[in-house]
Amino acid sequence: MSKNIYFASDFHLGAPNYAESRAREKRILSWLNFIEPNCAELFLMGDIFDFWFEYEKVIPKGFIRLQGKLAQMADSGIKIYFFKGNHDMWVRDYFTEEIGMEIISDELIIERSNKKFYLHHGDGLGPGDRKYKFLRKIFRSKLCQWLFARLHPNLGISVANAWSGNSKKRAGADEVFFGDDYEWLAVYSKEILQKEHFDYFIYGHRHLPLDLDLGNGSRYVNTGEWLSYNSYAVFDGVDLKLEYFKD
Repeated sequence: MSKNIYFASDFHLGAPNYAESRAREKRILSWLNFIEPNCAELFLMGDIFDFWFEYEKVIPKGFIRLQGKLAQMADSGIKIYFFKGNHDMWVRDYFTEEIGMEIISDELIIERSNKKFYLHHGDGLGPGDRKYKFLRKIFRSKLCQWLFARLHPNLGISVANAWSGNSKKRAGADEVFFGDDYEWLAVYSKEILQKEHFDYFIYGHRHLPLDLDLGNGSRYVNTGEWLSYNSYAVFDGVDLKLEYFKD
């Protein structure tokens, strides 16, 4: 029997506080236990952590249960991909060395069961938002990461968590559907379709579960988030579906 491929994003573990994040981690673990028997591949589409920075000898503490579960799934033969989001863009090689996950920095194009997928966290794509696109280039630069690494972890992580919290407050209004013609990731996907056909465009980042018909057999699916929706996408070899987990 063929197994499924799963896509999920925006767990934001660490936000808004430890207690709520631990409860969310427990719910995510229940979901992973639920999908594991029928999972061939798992795509974590970014912002799994509300903040992540790998110092040479130090990583942020917490959420070891999730890391252990992912390691156990990887050891059992499930292929796991970890996309860098705008909140955890400073992932380096820790998850690859310790868990075996493949780290994806930008887009990933795959083909499964004769279906072509375009995968990306979703940040920095589409029209507008020039300020963030500029900041994204700075934050992703090796110089910026080197300078941040000079800060003591206690100070660096505290500063980053404060910045992360302010970022989400500014983005809260994004969870309103703008309409097919104004959803920037749908607009971006349609631009790509003018050059190359994809059956599915899958993103995170938007925080709103979406499944939009782009025409000519192509769809845009956003995996939503796990603070409110507990949403994810699953491909069974024939069709892609947007689903919601109830513990």
